[in-house]
Amino acid sequence: MTTTGIDARLDRIGTNDSYVIIPMDHGITMGAVQGLKDIESTIDGVTSGGADAVLTQKGIAPRVHEHKNGKGYIVHLNGSTTIGPDENDKRMTGTVEEAVRVGADAVSFHINVGSDHEPEQLSHLSEVTANAERLGMPVLAMAYARGPSVDSEDPEALGHAVRLAEELGADIVKTGYSGDAESFQHVVESTRLPVVIAGGSKGTDRETVEMVRGVMDAGGSGVSMGRSIFQHENPEAITTAVAGVVHHDLSTDDALAKAGLALEA
Repeated sequence: MTTTGIDARLDRIGTNDSYVIIPMDHGITMGAVQGLKDIESTIDGVTSGGADAVLTQKGIAPRVHEHKNGKGYIVHLNGSTTIGPDENDKRMTGTVEEAVRVGADAVSFHINVGSDHEPEQLSHLSEVTANAERLGMPVLAMAYARGPSVDSEDPEALGHAVRLAEELGADIVKTGYSGDAESFQHVVESTRLPVVIAGGSKGTDRETVEMVRGVMDAGGSGVSMGRSIFQHENPEAITTAVAGVVHHDLSTDDALAKAGLALEA
């Protein structure tokens, strides 16, 4: 159930019910990779380029606020590392109350639907949404189809993941892309929540923007893209291209041209 606080904060992390969110919580997962060492410059670049919000773990909050150009801020509440025993085993790293204290406009939580860790993550997401509603905080559920017998691009599995997020009380849901607009339409229709997609590993500029175009054509609400944006040689430019599609309904070519990126890339 939405409240005045939730509605007001959703406005801070989106534009007219569409979203360009740049997650940069990967420092806990992957370490200080390209784009995250000088995270201040990256935050300034993506928010100048049209991002609605950035997302980090709670400890990075002091490095965010002075550089986000008045845009929204989301705190992520669980995590894991690539060098640990199981990257899919996301553990709690913060609380809604801590996110409030560090100036967040929303919180996010990751669940791998179909993994061995799904039951525990499901329970924790339910706790997060209950606490967030009490405090008027929106919840972005990162609900992926991941597991030993799950195809991460299967639209049926992705549809199940996004519906699970709605059933547990999330306000926005992020998931993987099924590969084309036609199949992704099923995912969008599986929930009444705004659906945004992950970017995954960095592809070409055209591949990135074409994927965003497909999501919007399917009725999606935008993106929550990390590595495709913050590891780009020009994070501001690729954000401009993505925001051009999400917020201005540009074609792939027009979005790339507006951002000054090569059309053949």
